[in-house]
Amino acid sequence: MALSDSELITQAKSGNDSAFEELIFRYDRSVLAIAFKFVHNSDDAKDIYQEVFIRVYRGLKNFEMKSEFSTWLYRIATNVCLSNKSRSKKQLYVSIDEQNESEDDESVNVELADNEMDPAELMANLDLSDIIQDAVDSLSSKQRMTFILKHYEGYKIREISDMLNCKEGTVKKYLFDAIRNLRKKLKPIHQTA
Repeated sequence: MALSDSELITQAKSGNDSAFEELIFRYDRSVLAIAFKFVHNSDDAKDIYQEVFIRVYRGLKNFEMKSEFSTWLYRIATNVCLSNKSRSKKQLYVSIDEQNESEDDESVNVELADNEMDPAELMANLDLSDIIQDAVDSLSSKQRMTFILKHYEGYKIREISDMLNCKEGTVKKYLFDAIRNLRKKLKPIHQTA
């Protein structure tokens, strides 16, 4: 019979590395899936995955079992995803504004996509799943995370509020805003269908 999460945590706190490995094995695919759905890059998702389990390993001694282990783990995962996105934005900001020395101080041209593209042109250039994914990616970090956890991963609002460490009403607001923003972004596609 398999040990419960609580039993594995107790053993892992006592220094049993195989108990900690079993905890990782139980949740690694879910953490990696959440990370990948959030960043859409396997290397970044693996970095997030690694950071999550490093934080879990370091923080396990302080885990008091007042909540489910999975809730605590997914809270760490969502926080790492959100902080990773913030770092990515800062790096992007710096890399666009700074001149690249290897280009002999020539300015770097950055072309931005036209947000007002004709829906027929959009359909010609991208398939529907790419368009939907781009719309989800355009959401704010917290809206996107709640949308992914609710609609891709199937968590309940109460569980998401525990993971994000916020009130259920806040989660509902994020979801409401996410769906409203997605409708706005996808309206041209819906009208052409």
